[in-house]
Amino acid sequence: MTVKPVKPPLKVTLVDVNAKVVQEWLAAFADTPEVEIHKGSIVSQQVDAWVSPTNSRGRMDGGVDAVIKRHLGAGIQLRVQRAIRDRFEGALPVGSSVCVPSGATNPKFLISTPTMEHSAQDVSETLNVALACAAAFQAIHMQNESEPGSIESVALVGMGAATGKVPPRVCANLMWTGYTLFNDYYFRDYDDLRKTILEQLDDIDSRPEEERVRIKPPSDQSRG
Repeated sequence: MTVKPVKPPLKVTLVDVNAKVVQEWLAAFADTPEVEIHKGSIVSQQVDAWVSPTNSRGRMDGGVDAVIKRHLGAGIQLRVQRAIRDRFEGALPVGSSVCVPSGATNPKFLISTPTMEHSAQDVSETLNVALACAAAFQAIHMQNESEPGSIESVALVGMGAATGKVPPRVCANLMWTGYTLFNDYYFRDYDDLRKTILEQLDDIDSRPEEERVRIKPPSDQSRG
């Protein structure tokens, strides 16, 4: 992990139909006013990319995935699964993402990031939300590195808060961790991302549920 290179700001919108998730976001992101928070559907957001919590196989058969597939058409699942097959040998690990063209003008891209290995899996006792959120932002950085300026705005939903059964407050705090991590640092790859998050959050069960945890750089890394 290294200090993130300077780049243009990314407009981030958090949107969910669950009022409790929205309420917890407002608390968790209170000191990050640049993040917009709304109650509603992600498909109403006019942004460059939507982020969809998915499963490791990219089967868009439930939750937000299914809503997005109905909106963009069945071809989006084929593109997601092709990317997973080509880049991850058919199984997308939690803590990684794929970014594919949506086939539409809004959004231009869909970022699929798994919060679970299988559909409708309970991930309430895991760090999967932080891993998934950080991986989604990593995918944005990688896309913009290959095509500068291609993603300048993004919308995300409450990751794991529906089928994953993650409590809204935990969801909000772990997503805040993923967001601040993107703002502060750059990862060489998804392996580096997963290693850093898991090492620093491994004792999170002993911390208060409401605590927001900011990932810090390894002691041998400077911010210079």
